[in-house]
Parts: sequence; structure tokens; C-alpha cells
Amino acid sequence: MDEEAAVAAVAAAVEDYIAHGRENERYSAYYERMYSSPAGIVPNNQDIPGGERTMKTVLLVGHGSRVPAGNEELLRFTGQLAVRRPELKIETCFIELAAPSILGGIAKCVEDGATQIYIVPIILFAAGHSKLDIPMAIDEAKRKYPGVEFIYGRPLGVQQRAVELLLDRISEAEQLPLRPARTSAVADEDTAVLLMGRGGSDPDANSDFYKLGRLLWERTGYRTVESCFIAVAKPSLPEGLERCLALGARRIIVLPYLLFTGVLMEQFAETVSRFAAEHPEIEVEMGGPLGAHPLLLDMLNDRIDETLEGQAFSNCDNCRFRDEASLHHHHHHHGEEHHGHEEHGHSHHNHGHHEHHNHEHVCQGHHGQGHGCHGHNGQHNHGHGCHGQHAVTETAAAAEGRELPEPR
Repeated sequence: MDEEAAVAAVAAAVEDYIAHGRENERYSAYYERMYSSPAGIVPNNQDIPGGERTMKTVLLVGHGSRVPAGNEELLRFTGQLAVRRPELKIETCFIELAAPSILGGIAKCVEDGATQIYIVPIILFAAGHSKLDIPMAIDEAKRKYPGVEFIYGRPLGVQQRAVELLLDRISEAEQLPLRPARTSAVADEDTAVLLMGRGGSDPDANSDFYKLGRLLWERTGYRTVESCFIAVAKPSLPEGLERCLALGARRIIVLPYLLFTGVLMEQFAETVSRFAAEHPEIEVEMGGPLGAHPLLLDMLNDRIDETLEGQAFSNCDNCRFRDEASLHHHHHHHGEEHHGHEEHGHSHHNHGHHEHHNHEHVCQGHHGQGHGCHGHNGQHNHGHGCHGQHAVTETAAAAEGRELPEPR
């Protein structure tokens, strides 16, 4: 390399550092974060003498919707993220109801030359899709592509940015018609916020949703922030609305904690509009889904960064299938082997078994083997797929003549 080329290379490195470095981050830490290769594979996004310029590959996994507009919104959202992260090769796939599937997305990454694939779910809370469906697909991909390493991230979860985003959605909420005109605004102490989530059978995800509601209430002066669900879990949306009435609210701001438009958003709007028509004495305002908000981009961007750094931790302490998984893998260690699943929501679970019930997630297993990737302190760490394909599902349980335990 001559002097001119060396100066150009240094200038390009400085420019990249300025564009993508974090506040107060040393260049050595930035370089390690961006270009390190834990599996000993040629570092990504570098010019290699005599070789090719490669990029780290991130596969974003959305849920998928029966409503095409919802899928289009998600693709526009991931497109914005790709513009923000030009140093990454970003692909998008869906769990169900839309194409490409997870396996289709992985195939596309492999066809484009990826030897490491960082898989990050665009899912609000950790439940069945992130704990079971995606790990099962990764397990299948490991068998099909034994030379590819899969690093699995975690859902968006409870973040302070989510509270900020909801505050924005409150400010944008629209008043519904069919109510008498008011001469003055309803005071905050007479206002209730009703936050509606997807709902599922996993208490871990449901409790995280309630935590988010509490964090939102701490930031406001409203009388209350109540929580409800549109599917599976209780209280239901109608029950949540009635509770706000019982608490004496003269104004109710109803917010859907859903990512994009879809069937559930349509059901939500119909239910809230009907309630407003039946209660003209109450001021009802309705917010929209989270959508492609800049704060949502920030939330997902952070999840991508921690996945690239191998720091994606998951919590399984309240998984409804924990005991069932322990029994299942106890049998496996005695010579038995079994192989084993809303709209933008949550549901079931898959476990790998270790001595002392120590489980790990499909995340940093290389060539289908686990490396202690998502360890938690204590003897009840859980995870998925690091030691073979042992998914426990309702279908597999039925085939074996067993019943899954009820939620506790």
C-alpha cells in the first residue's frame, strides 16, 4: 500500500468511527465491537488483501400479518434501519402469514455468502415466538447449514424508550365522535390511560407488559394507567374499558401496544369505537400502533448491537413450560429422544436440559453446539436448541399422549 492509499484508508476509518462510534467510546473498543470475529472467521466489513469485502449479516424476524399493509409497514421499518446501518447486510423474514419464512430468510443469507447470521426478533416481549418458534427454525437451519454460525438476539422487551414512545402516542391520540362537546378539557386526575397488549399464555410476557404500564404511569399525572389484552389473557379490552369507568374516569385514552396495523388493530378500533358510542358522557381518545417511530428504531438498533456483541440475555424464570421441559429432557438423558410452535404477540416455549436444570438459548451455538451463550446466574437458567432439537409443543405432546401443564 502506497502513502496515498494509506492516508485514504485512515481517513475512511476515522469517518466510519465518527459515523458509527458510540459516545465516549475508544477506537479500540469500537473496532472490536464492529469487526471482531468470535468464531475465528475472517472479520467482517474489512478490506482483506487478496480477498473480498464482506459484511455482517443480520436477519430481522417479524411476525407477519394477514393484512398486507401490516407487512408493508414492517418492511418499510426495516428498510429505514438498513439505511441507518449501512455497514450491515440486513434481511427481513416472517414467522408466519407472510413470506419469506424464517428458513427462507436464512437461505437468502446463506446464498449471499453469510457464514455468521445474527438473528434478531422484531417482537415486543419474550414468549412463544421468541422462545420456541424461532429457535426451532434455527435448529432446522443448523442441520441444513452445518458450516454456518447462528447468533440469536432477544425481543425488544421493556425499555425506557418504549415509555417515551407511548407518551408520544398519547399526545397524538384522536378523540372519537358521538360525545357531547366539552367547554373545558378533562383534568389529568379524571383521566385514565388504558394500555392494550396482544396477550398470550406466557406469564413472563404478560407481566412485562404490566411492568411497562406501571413505568408509563410513573411518568404521568393521570389518575391511573390500566392494562388489558385483546387475546388469550385477561382482562380483556372490554373489561379494561369497564374498569376505567368503575374508577371514575371522565376521559379514557386507549393505546394499543402493537407494532403495526393488522387484524388486531382493526378489532381494537372497532371495540373502542363501539364503547365510545355507548358512553357519550365519557371522552374517549384512541391512539395508533407503535409504527416506524424513531424511538422504535433505536430500540431495535440496541438489540442488534447487543446481538453483534454476544450479549443477548433472556429470562425464562416464569416460562409455563419449564417443568414440562425438565421432565422431557430428563427422559432424553435416559435414552429417549424427541423432536418437536399470533399477530405481533406472544405464546409457548422450548428448552435444552443440563445438570442442575441449567438451560441455554439458541444464540451463539457454533455448528449446532451451545457455548453458554445466554447464561443467567443460578441453577435455573433456560435456553433453546443449543444441545439438539428438543422442542416441546402442543402438537408433539399430543402425539405422545401427554398434556401440557396449565399456566400457574
